[in-house]
Amino acid sequence: MTTTSPRPWVSVVIPIKDELENLTPLTEQLVKVLGSHEASRTAPVEILYVDDGSTDGSGALLDRLAEGHPEVRVLHFDRHYGKTAALDAGFRHTTGELVAELDGDLQNDPADILRMIPLAAQYDLICGWRQDRHDSLLRKLSSRLAFRVRNALTRDGVHDTGCPLKVFRRAVLERLPLFEGMHRFFPALALMHGFTVTEVPVRHYPRVHGRSKYGVWNRLFASLYDLVAVRWMQHRVLRYRIKEGERQ
Repeated sequence: MTTTSPRPWVSVVIPIKDELENLTPLTEQLVKVLGSHEASRTAPVEILYVDDGSTDGSGALLDRLAEGHPEVRVLHFDRHYGKTAALDAGFRHTTGELVAELDGDLQNDPADILRMIPLAAQYDLICGWRQDRHDSLLRKLSSRLAFRVRNALTRDGVHDTGCPLKVFRRAVLERLPLFEGMHRFFPALALMHGFTVTEVPVRHYPRVHGRSKYGVWNRLFASLYDLVAVRWMQHRVLRYRIKEGERQ
């Protein structure tokens, strides 16, 4: 007689590219925080790291962390493919009804996931909003400019779509079309398909270990370039309803 494991009450997807010094403390924080939630009494937690071609030893450490923590799983890319690809792979290989997205740089507090989870009863996508950002002035200015341009075109109303801390209902991820760079537009894409979106203030900390993978070019100009594709999709997305009583 075979038994099936219970479905995780939450899955956390974390893209990793050379974050060796952050992995152990991040894993310990996640296991402690998520394990403290009452849902963990009856269902497991799923933490999925996607190693996006790391070359600093992160991959080997992730495997050791998975051996020591039953909550942790690891996917290894054969080379570096980028954040959108890592998220897509992670989303496809998780099974939780609720899926949280988080970066591996320790700049977000895993405890904020628990503050966002209750809103999933009302909303399909909950976005973090780093109101007090601990980034360089140049990064702050580029983000503000990107927000004004993006919001003028997409009208998603989200102040900090670049915040890597988000919680999705599974239905959103099954509907979103993902292409390179589209992780920057999750709120606009969700709204485009009729899902509900909100944002929540979250904590933000300075980076202590490692270095940012994004500069002005790939944070600002690349996202502005991708806006053309998003606007095209917003105008061409299929929207229809079937009348009740006429299904066969």
